[in-house]
Amino acid sequence: MSRAVDPVLVLVILLNFFALGTSRVHAVINGVALQGAVLGALAMLVHGVHEPLPVLLGVATVLVKGIAIPMMLRRAMREVAIRREVEPYIDYVPSLLACAAGTAMSFLFAQRLPLAPQHAGSILVPAALATVVSGFLVISTRRKAITQVAGYLMLENGVFIMGLGLLEAIPFLVEVGVLLDLFVAIFVMGIILYHVNREFASLDTARLSSLKE
Repeated sequence: MSRAVDPVLVLVILLNFFALGTSRVHAVINGVALQGAVLGALAMLVHGVHEPLPVLLGVATVLVKGIAIPMMLRRAMREVAIRREVEPYIDYVPSLLACAAGTAMSFLFAQRLPLAPQHAGSILVPAALATVVSGFLVISTRRKAITQVAGYLMLENGVFIMGLGLLEAIPFLVEVGVLLDLFVAIFVMGIILYHVNREFASLDTARLSSLKE
Protein backbone atom coordinates (compact mmCIF):
# COMPACT_ATOMS: atom_id res chain seq x y z
CA MET A 1 0.00 0.00 0.00
CA SER A 2 1.36 3.43 -0.96
CA ARG A 3 2.39 5.91 1.71
CA ALA A 4 0.16 8.50 0.01
CA VAL A 5 -3.00 6.58 0.96
CA ASP A 6 -3.42 8.09 4.43
CA PRO A 7 -3.00 11.75 3.30
CA VAL A 8 -5.58 11.12 0.57
CA LEU A 9 -7.95 9.61 3.15
CA VAL A 10 -7.46 12.70 5.34
CA LEU A 11 -8.58 14.78 2.35
CA VAL A 12 -11.69 12.60 2.03
CA ILE A 13 -12.50 13.22 5.72
CA LEU A 14 -11.97 16.98 5.32
CA LEU A 15 -14.41 16.97 2.39
CA ASN A 16 -16.97 15.36 4.71
CA PHE A 17 -16.66 18.35 7.02
CA PHE A 18 -16.83 20.73 4.07
CA ALA A 19 -20.11 19.25 2.84
CA LEU A 20 -21.67 19.58 6.29
CA GLY A 21 -20.33 23.08 6.91
CA THR A 22 -21.45 24.91 3.78
CA SER A 23 -24.90 26.26 2.90
CA ARG A 24 -24.20 26.47 -0.82
CA VAL A 25 -25.71 23.54 -2.70
CA HIS A 26 -23.26 24.09 -5.56
CA ALA A 27 -20.35 23.84 -3.09
CA VAL A 28 -21.74 20.59 -1.68
CA ILE A 29 -21.94 19.10 -5.18
CA ASN A 30 -18.39 20.25 -5.97
CA GLY A 31 -17.16 18.72 -2.72
CA VAL A 32 -18.81 15.40 -3.50
CA ALA A 33 -17.40 15.52 -7.04
CA LEU A 34 -13.88 16.12 -5.73
CA GLN A 35 -14.36 13.30 -3.23
CA GLY A 36 -15.36 10.97 -6.06
CA ALA A 37 -12.29 11.92 -8.08
CA VAL A 38 -10.09 11.37 -5.03
CA LEU A 39 -11.58 7.90 -4.56
CA GLY A 40 -10.58 7.05 -8.12
CA ALA A 41 -6.97 7.91 -7.32
CA LEU A 42 -7.28 6.08 -4.00
CA ALA A 43 -8.26 2.83 -5.74
CA MET A 44 -4.97 2.89 -7.63
CA LEU A 45 -2.91 3.95 -4.62
CA VAL A 46 -4.23 1.13 -2.43
CA HIS A 47 -3.54 -1.67 -4.92
CA GLY A 48 -1.00 -0.07 -7.26
CA VAL A 49 -1.09 0.67 -10.97
CA HIS A 50 0.77 -2.47 -12.06
CA GLU A 51 -2.49 -4.44 -12.33
CA PRO A 52 -5.38 -3.62 -14.69
CA LEU A 53 -8.21 -4.11 -12.17
CA PRO A 54 -7.37 -1.18 -9.84
CA VAL A 55 -6.67 1.08 -12.82
CA LEU A 56 -9.99 0.27 -14.49
CA LEU A 57 -11.83 0.72 -11.22
CA GLY A 58 -10.09 4.04 -10.58
CA VAL A 59 -10.86 5.41 -14.04
CA ALA A 60 -14.49 4.26 -13.83
CA THR A 61 -14.83 5.86 -10.41
CA VAL A 62 -13.50 9.21 -11.62
CA LEU A 63 -15.78 9.17 -14.67
CA VAL A 64 -18.93 8.21 -12.76
CA LYS A 65 -18.46 9.71 -9.29
CA GLY A 66 -16.27 12.66 -10.17
CA ILE A 67 -17.77 13.77 -13.49
CA ALA A 68 -21.04 12.16 -14.65
CA ILE A 69 -23.11 12.19 -11.46
CA PRO A 70 -22.02 15.70 -10.35
CA MET A 71 -22.91 17.00 -13.82
CA MET A 72 -26.39 15.53 -13.43
CA LEU A 73 -26.76 17.10 -9.99
CA ARG A 74 -25.66 20.51 -11.29
CA ARG A 75 -28.17 20.27 -14.11
CA ALA A 76 -30.92 19.37 -11.64
CA MET A 77 -29.87 22.34 -9.50
CA ARG A 78 -30.18 24.69 -12.48
CA GLU A 79 -33.57 23.27 -13.42
CA VAL A 80 -35.03 23.80 -9.94
CA ALA A 81 -33.22 27.10 -9.33
CA ILE A 82 -31.73 26.17 -5.94
CA ARG A 83 -28.71 28.07 -4.59
CA ARG A 84 -28.64 27.66 -0.82
CA GLU A 85 -29.68 25.20 1.85
CA VAL A 86 -32.02 27.38 3.92
CA GLU A 87 -32.96 26.47 7.50
CA PRO A 88 -31.62 22.91 7.71
CA TYR A 89 -33.04 20.58 10.33
CA ILE A 90 -29.77 20.92 12.29
CA ASP A 91 -27.65 24.05 11.93
CA TYR A 92 -24.15 23.96 10.46
CA VAL A 93 -22.09 24.23 13.65
CA PRO A 94 -23.98 21.38 15.41
CA SER A 95 -23.68 19.38 12.18
CA LEU A 96 -19.91 19.86 12.20
CA LEU A 97 -19.73 18.86 15.85
CA ALA A 98 -21.78 15.73 15.10
CA CYS A 99 -19.44 14.95 12.19
CA ALA A 100 -16.42 15.36 14.47
CA ALA A 101 -17.99 13.06 17.06
CA GLY A 102 -18.88 10.48 14.39
CA THR A 103 -15.36 10.61 12.97
CA ALA A 104 -13.79 10.15 16.40
CA MET A 105 -16.09 7.21 17.15
CA SER A 106 -15.20 5.68 13.78
CA PHE A 107 -11.51 5.74 14.66
CA LEU A 108 -12.18 4.26 18.10
CA PHE A 109 -14.42 1.54 16.69
CA ALA A 110 -11.92 0.64 13.94
CA GLN A 111 -9.25 -0.02 16.56
CA ARG A 112 -11.38 -2.86 17.92
CA LEU A 113 -11.85 -4.56 14.55
CA PRO A 114 -9.70 -7.56 13.53
CA LEU A 115 -8.13 -5.89 10.52
CA ALA A 116 -5.88 -7.53 7.97
CA PRO A 117 -2.15 -6.86 8.50
CA GLN A 118 -1.93 -4.58 5.45
CA HIS A 119 -4.72 -2.36 6.84
CA ALA A 120 -3.79 -2.43 10.52
CA GLY A 121 -1.61 0.69 10.32
CA SER A 122 -3.79 2.59 7.86
CA ILE A 123 -6.84 4.82 8.37
CA LEU A 124 -8.67 3.15 5.48
CA VAL A 125 -11.39 1.57 7.63
CA PRO A 126 -11.87 4.58 9.98
CA ALA A 127 -12.15 6.92 6.98
CA ALA A 128 -14.73 4.61 5.39
CA LEU A 129 -16.84 4.54 8.56
CA ALA A 130 -16.50 8.31 9.03
CA THR A 131 -17.65 8.94 5.45
CA VAL A 132 -20.69 6.69 5.90
CA VAL A 133 -21.61 8.57 9.08
CA SER A 134 -21.10 11.94 7.37
CA GLY A 135 -23.29 10.94 4.44
CA PHE A 136 -26.01 9.85 6.82
CA LEU A 137 -25.75 13.20 8.62
CA VAL A 138 -26.18 15.10 5.35
CA ILE A 139 -29.24 13.02 4.47
CA SER A 140 -30.86 13.43 7.88
CA THR A 141 -30.02 17.07 8.66
CA ARG A 142 -30.72 18.85 5.36
CA ARG A 143 -34.09 19.86 3.96
CA LYS A 144 -33.37 20.12 0.23
CA ALA A 145 -33.80 16.88 -1.65
CA ILE A 146 -30.88 17.60 -3.96
CA THR A 147 -28.56 17.99 -0.93
CA GLN A 148 -29.87 14.70 0.41
CA VAL A 149 -28.95 13.07 -2.90
CA ALA A 150 -25.40 14.38 -2.45
CA GLY A 151 -25.46 12.91 1.06
CA TYR A 152 -26.48 9.55 -0.35
CA LEU A 153 -23.53 9.75 -2.73
CA MET A 154 -21.20 10.49 0.22
CA LEU A 155 -22.59 7.50 2.09
CA GLU A 156 -21.90 5.27 -0.91
CA ASN A 157 -18.39 6.71 -1.09
CA GLY A 158 -17.80 5.36 2.40
CA VAL A 159 -19.00 1.93 1.32
CA PHE A 160 -16.69 2.19 -1.69
CA ILE A 161 -13.68 2.95 0.52
CA MET A 162 -14.47 -0.06 2.66
CA GLY A 163 -14.70 -2.17 -0.49
CA LEU A 164 -11.20 -1.12 -1.54
CA GLY A 165 -9.83 -3.26 1.25
CA LEU A 166 -11.64 -6.26 -0.22
CA LEU A 167 -11.00 -5.55 -3.88
CA GLU A 168 -8.94 -8.68 -4.41
CA ALA A 169 -11.69 -10.85 -2.91
CA ILE A 170 -14.65 -9.17 -4.65
CA PRO A 171 -15.18 -9.68 -8.38
CA PHE A 172 -14.79 -6.60 -10.53
CA LEU A 173 -18.34 -6.92 -11.81
CA VAL A 174 -19.66 -6.36 -8.29
CA GLU A 175 -17.93 -2.98 -8.08
CA VAL A 176 -19.11 -2.04 -11.55
CA GLY A 177 -22.63 -3.10 -10.57
CA VAL A 178 -22.53 -0.78 -7.55
CA LEU A 179 -21.45 2.13 -9.75
CA LEU A 180 -24.15 1.33 -12.30
CA ASP A 181 -26.85 1.08 -9.64
CA LEU A 182 -25.74 4.39 -8.18
CA PHE A 183 -25.73 6.04 -11.61
CA VAL A 184 -29.28 4.87 -12.30
CA ALA A 185 -30.42 5.93 -8.81
CA ILE A 186 -29.08 9.47 -9.26
CA PHE A 187 -30.63 9.66 -12.74
CA VAL A 188 -34.03 8.70 -11.36
CA MET A 189 -33.58 11.15 -8.48
CA GLY A 190 -32.94 13.95 -10.98
CA ILE A 191 -36.18 13.20 -12.78
CA ILE A 192 -38.09 13.12 -9.50
CA LEU A 193 -36.56 16.40 -8.36
CA TYR A 194 -37.60 18.10 -11.58
CA HIS A 195 -41.20 16.94 -11.40
CA VAL A 196 -41.58 17.64 -7.67
CA ASN A 197 -40.32 21.18 -8.15
CA ARG A 198 -42.60 21.72 -11.16
CA GLU A 199 -45.69 20.59 -9.27
CA PHE A 200 -45.03 22.07 -5.82
CA ALA A 201 -42.55 24.90 -6.50
CA SER A 202 -40.34 23.66 -3.65
CA LEU A 203 -37.86 20.90 -2.89
CA ASP A 204 -38.12 21.30 0.88
CA THR A 205 -38.73 17.73 2.06
CA ALA A 206 -40.46 19.04 5.20
CA ARG A 207 -43.37 20.15 3.01
CA LEU A 208 -43.96 16.59 1.83
CA SER A 209 -45.96 16.11 5.03
CA SER A 210 -48.77 18.01 3.28
CA LEU A 211 -49.25 14.96 1.06
CA LYS A 212 -50.45 12.84 4.00
CA GLU A 213 -54.05 13.82 3.42
